[in-house]
Amino acid sequence: MSAPTNTRSVTAHVPVDLADRIDEIATRLERSKNWIVRQALADWLDQEEERNRLTREALVDVDVGHVIDHQAISEWAESLSTDSPLPAPR
Repeated sequence: MSAPTNTRSVTAHVPVDLADRIDEIATRLERSKNWIVRQALADWLDQEEERNRLTREALVDVDVGHVIDHQAISEWAESLSTDSPLPAPR
């Protein structure tokens, strides 16, 4: 991640054990605590945005009827621990 040209400070109170973990990782990676927190926050935001995109995509599938019957999923899941697992339902 390149250093942004425009920045803004964000303050958050975190539990001491979390702050200690940040300190430990910053030392191990020879990076600043600021870098660790910025990297972690950027990664988390990317993950949340992807989760939101996938949820919206799944809801479109539901709206158009692209769903798999619950019973079919249950039977498939139960078969996974047998000698003859069923193919994944589609």
